[in-house]
Amino acid sequence: MSPPTKRNGAIVLLAWLCALPVVAREFAPSWPDTLLGRTQALAELQTLNADLLSHPSATLTLERWCSSHHLAAEAKIVAHRVHGADKPLPEGARAQLGIGPDEPVRYRRVQLACGDMVLSDADNWYVPARLTAAMNRQLDSSDMPFGKVVQPLHFRRQTLSADVLWSPLPSGWDSGAALPPPSDKPLIIPAHVLQHRALLVTQDNQPFSLVIESYTANVLRPVHAGP
Repeated sequence: MSPPTKRNGAIVLLAWLCALPVVAREFAPSWPDTLLGRTQALAELQTLNADLLSHPSATLTLERWCSSHHLAAEAKIVAHRVHGADKPLPEGARAQLGIGPDEPVRYRRVQLACGDMVLSDADNWYVPARLTAAMNRQLDSSDMPFGKVVQPLHFRRQTLSADVLWSPLPSGWDSGAALPPPSDKPLIIPAHVLQHRALLVTQDNQPFSLVIESYTANVLRPVHAGP
């Protein structure tokens, strides 16, 4: 018999997690640093990553995530502008956006939050000439998330990279790699766990925005169904 593959290991893991009673995670303040806690956190991280990769708007995906995970009394994503910050376009971005060296580009840095929890730090470079005047006014004068402002463009998301910055289990965990010993302390999660880089593209295949989104440890808060 051939050794189990990583795919088979993931299937077994998800089947096992689905069989667990919901009460096992309810009201937990954070993930326990145990094999069970780590595997549950890994399943959550993989689920969110897949959701983000399969939907055009990270804002709307986070809003659904906020709702299903009861992260706030009202599942609404708010963009908190980080004023005064500015970053030059990353190398090669003008070619990716299909613009010349003199085309104006605006920069917007926001923290996407659900309630009082920041879920994503987002750097956004966009071409104002490819948006409507009303969209540009909203982006200049409000904290409305970029994805909601440009939603009338019916854009699609072209992922350039999707990096998992942290994993609760080591590489090869499903094929015999040594696992971390359990601890009676909460699982330590770094500030950012995922980073996506993507182009937003109109229905006419015209790119108008480059985004780099760094998702925080708050996206991995255990489901809390109570007050």
